Amino acid sequence: MKDLASKSGAPLTLQEAMGDRRDMDAVASPRFSLLVLTSLFFIWGFITSLNDILLPHLKNVFELSYTEASLVQSSFFAAYLIVSVPAGLLLKRIGYQLGLVLGLLIACAGCLVFIPAARMQVYEVFLLGLFVLASGITILQVSANPYVIALGSSESAPSRLNMTQAFNSLGTMLAPVFGGLVLFSTVPTVADHASAEAIRAFRASEAALVEAPYFWLAVILLLMVAFFSWVRLPVAPTKPHESSVDTVDAGVFRIFRFPRLTLGAVGIFVYVGAEVAIGSYLVNFFGEPSVAGMSTSQASRYVSWYWGGAMVGRFIGALLLRYVRPGLMLAVCGFFASVLVAVAMLSTGFQAVWAILAVGLFNSIMFPTIFSLALGGLGQFASQGAGVLCMAIVGGAVVPFVQGVFADLLGIQMSFFVPLICYCYIVYYGAFSPLLRNRT
Repeated sequence: MKDLASKSGAPLTLQEAMGDRRDMDAVASPRFSLLVLTSLFFIWGFITSLNDILLPHLKNVFELSYTEASLVQSSFFAAYLIVSVPAGLLLKRIGYQLGLVLGLLIACAGCLVFIPAARMQVYEVFLLGLFVLASGITILQVSANPYVIALGSSESAPSRLNMTQAFNSLGTMLAPVFGGLVLFSTVPTVADHASAEAIRAFRASEAALVEAPYFWLAVILLLMVAFFSWVRLPVAPTKPHESSVDTVDAGVFRIFRFPRLTLGAVGIFVYVGAEVAIGSYLVNFFGEPSVAGMSTSQASRYVSWYWGGAMVGRFIGALLLRYVRPGLMLAVCGFFASVLVAVAMLSTGFQAVWAILAVGLFNSIMFPTIFSLALGGLGQFASQGAGVLCMAIVGGAVVPFVQGVFADLLGIQMSFFVPLICYCYIVYYGAFSPLLRNRT
């Protein structure tokens, strides 16, 4: 079998890896490459945010506690812990573009698992599908984020990554509306004293609602596989200059010595955890009688405002980061997010609703800014560093689970102290990141 690295040690382009001998002179421009990569940010944002609607839906279908329902996010984001570092190593051999194709194929397979899961009506099979789907998205993240950074100057990297992440937020904003229309188009009810057969029929009808959206997502992902297999993107370096395997393996451990990267990984962990935890419990939070008493259908539409704020903030942030130091902006956004979460915990009615929704605006620049700050100065170890940062996205599995435990113990409103602590750390990292250095 043909090795996926050339004799010189450089990663092969997609066409070389597939044995394509057509004219390979027509390489896409960096601007066009950035444009097509933006479509990936949109689609994985859409899929990730759809979990915010899937969680309360499955909670209702399977009559789960908050802790049990939080396994939706835990299964999804656990893939980042397990897959990220192997994906970073894999990309050093096959290159970014083939990594994008592989990630899309695996994500497509994960979507298709939802069909037997819905027909079997087994919660654990849904969780398996989420893990496979997230494994594909993890490979996409490990490929696309450093690729965007590589398609231009290091000085404009935070701004450029914020711009692509803005389209990620567009996907996260639209998904709750779409999911609410599909999964909560009618208010599901079952009689208190219904027979076992009636309960099974209810679960079957509700579980079946999941089939169609994930089937069509699989179709879209397959079309994207075809496109990224055809287009020829510029080759960005993914290997260190040394070609020995021992040198690469040593680099895996060496990257943990870089303080800005290490503390940035913690920042990614708590940021993703806080953002996902808030999004996961918004429907239930808005449904609380002491907050707004909304129906699930109405609450799902409000979730879009949370993700829409992140989209608007990223467009604004992409502009402001050309003039404002990234660490300072990160600290300021973390501070305001902390204040808003505290207001949501201590108030009622629509004051609590709009306070927690406004957190999305300040979430906006956090992920791309932490990501670019943490990778600064890594040089030849950038792809491995990206793997470590994507591994830290497992915070989306851990923090919602922890909040779910406290929601069962203290109530959903008071459980928001968990993301509040996360934002306090982000203030610290933003304020002190200029004092940290990544030196290779």
